[in-house]
Amino acid sequence: MQDVTQVSRTRESALQTNTVLRNTYALLSMTLLFSAAMAAVSIFANIPPMVALICSFGAIGILMFVLPKFDESAAGIGIVFLATGMLGLGLGPMLSMYLSLPNGGSIVTTAMGGTGVIFLALSAYVLTTKKDFSFMGGFLMVGLIVIFGAAILNIFMSIPALSIAISSAMVLLMSGFILFDTSRIVNGGETNYIRATVSLFINIFNLFTSLLHLLGIMSDD
Repeated sequence: MQDVTQVSRTRESALQTNTVLRNTYALLSMTLLFSAAMAAVSIFANIPPMVALICSFGAIGILMFVLPKFDESAAGIGIVFLATGMLGLGLGPMLSMYLSLPNGGSIVTTAMGGTGVIFLALSAYVLTTKKDFSFMGGFLMVGLIVIFGAAILNIFMSIPALSIAISSAMVLLMSGFILFDTSRIVNGGETNYIRATVSLFINIFNLFTSLLHLLGIMSDD
């Protein structure tokens, strides 16, 4: 009887995990498309950098202070779309700057392609192996704090080599977060698909912008 109960619980857990995965990737796909559309609107509307900055900080504030109150309800989905759309609007001036370069289109396309390849490859690895990467949590948080401090320092120093190091480290760090967050979903550490979507979206967003900076810095133009 105990074995039957254990098997039933295992099946129920697997079903819940599959549901969270399915809902997460469905919502993630829609928010990425919506954010890309808002970025295109931002480019064509030529949104001023200050407005873009306000949108970006506003989105962060919404995700940090508003979403946690609604992430267990359907309202949380609307809040996620609002925040990711604002992040897309905030990307406009940056994308416009890169697109204005002679090889800007190639830089943006390569960054998008690289982001997609890295995310799909890492996600597929975790989904296939079901390996638990929860042990990386502490290391990733320390790395994030170090990179954040280096980025603030470089605002005042403007050292090209440091900019390359920061962008390269961010690519590696976001790759680690993709492994960490995906494994939490697969292994039952995260059962809320709204929170899971936000985590993966932020990873992809930061991965894309880091690749964009890295390719831009290394460009001859």
